[in-house]
Order: sequence, then structure tokens, then C-alpha cells
Amino acid sequence: MTTFAVNDWDDAYENGRNIPNGSDWPGVWVAPAQAFRDRGSNRLDIAYGQTERSKYDLFLPEGTPKGLLVFVHGGYWVALDKSYWSHLAEGAVAKGWAVAIPSYDLCPTVSIAEITVQVGGAIDHAAAAVSGPVVLAGHSAGGHLVTAMMCEDSPLSPDTLSRLRHVVSLSGLHDLRPLLATTRNEMLRLDMASATAGSPALKRPLPGVRLTTWVGGGERQEFLRQTALLANIWHGLGCATQAVVEPDRHHFNVIDGLAHGSSPLTRTALHDPDEV
Repeated sequence: MTTFAVNDWDDAYENGRNIPNGSDWPGVWVAPAQAFRDRGSNRLDIAYGQTERSKYDLFLPEGTPKGLLVFVHGGYWVALDKSYWSHLAEGAVAKGWAVAIPSYDLCPTVSIAEITVQVGGAIDHAAAAVSGPVVLAGHSAGGHLVTAMMCEDSPLSPDTLSRLRHVVSLSGLHDLRPLLATTRNEMLRLDMASATAGSPALKRPLPGVRLTTWVGGGERQEFLRQTALLANIWHGLGCATQAVVEPDRHHFNVIDGLAHGSSPLTRTALHDPDEV
């Protein structure tokens, strides 16, 4: 019998201090993100709501898009914005897809539940601008937010849901209850009721939407566990799932494949069984 014990929940969910040169992130993303914005075909700062952060950037391929990929960033619901991730649109754009990357309001100004609704509004707005299938990808806290979109209480509109094909959670957090034991909760302001209500792993998935959970082999044990957790539970509820552990990747570089159209990550995200 194997026994696991966590004595320091802050360390269990701490990435930067447990990655060589971890303090380099998020700074290393700034230059490639700016470079892609400068050279790509894009529409920046499209408002989808009333607040200053309720905006998204839309990156377009040549010709009519095959569909829409929405990437939702991480930052533990308390940090960062859309500007750090623009280069991650490059892989899908090269494959003929449009890519939307939204910002959203942050805790503690708003709750995680409010962010979830807000992200749903961003996806609906982008989906109204781009026809075809919709694929969602999100990293870390963004992985939580995109998997919330395929739950039975999804905030997405019926039209968007009818087009939603695949959700990819990269190092996502799918059970929020362990965060109650972290100092981060001073900003998140979760209690047991809200953590339970906001956890995709404790909900039923919508039918007809595939789930891929993807994590780096060098990540913290909690991120490996959370990745396996959702795929396992939802498989038992009839969802088509797969859980991928990418070797030699940590929490910050596990997303890099999205910048390349030929990467396993991009090819997995955009593959639609209906086209085979």
C-alpha cells in the first residue's frame, strides 16, 4: 500500500520556486508574445464586457478560419493578462484556425465564480465572430476555467455549446478544495461551499464534448494528481477523455507546444474525429 501525505500545501502548489530558473517566468513570454502581435493578422482589445480587463485579442489565419480556439491564461486567478500569451496562438493560426485570448478580472476584486461567468462571456463573444467548431484550452487556473465550460452548469450560451468539440486543460486545477489550506486563499477567498461548487471534478460533464488533460512530467505531484483526477472521474461518467503526461516538461514550458502547428499538443487540441 502506498501512502501519500502533504504537510505543506503552499509548497505543493508552488511552481516557481520548484523549477530551475523559475523566476524567469512569466518574463520570458513577453518578447515572443509581443513579436507575434506585431507580425500577425490580429484584432486587439475587443471588448466583451464592461470592465477594463473584459477584452480579448483575436488572431486570424489567412482565409476563412476552420474554427475557433480560445486560450484562457493562468495565474492562480490573481495575476497576469492576455498580453503574455499571444505567441501561443501561432500553432493554431498556422493550421488555419482563429485564436482568441481573453483577459478577465482577478481575485480578490471578484470571485472565482464571477471569473467563470466572465470567461464564458468572452468565449461567447468570440464564438459569435468566428464560425465553425470551438475548442478551448487553458493553463493552470485557466485549465479550471475551460473545464468549467463543459460542466452541466456551463455559463456558455446554447449556440456556443452546440459548437464546443474539445476542451484541453493544461496543468489544470479541477478540485479547488485543497486550496483552502494554502495562503493563496487569502486572495481567493474560498470557503468549503464555494470551493465545492466551483470544482469541475465534482460535477457532471456535458455530453458530446471531449476532454484532454495534459501535464508536464516534471510538475509538482499535486498538478499530476489533479490532471489524472478529472480524466478518471469524467471517464466514469461517460465522457471521452485522455490524460497525457508530457516528459521533460514543467509547469511553465508545458504550454510551449501551442506555438507550433506540428507539435503533439496543437495536433491533439485541433483534431476532430468528425473530419477523419
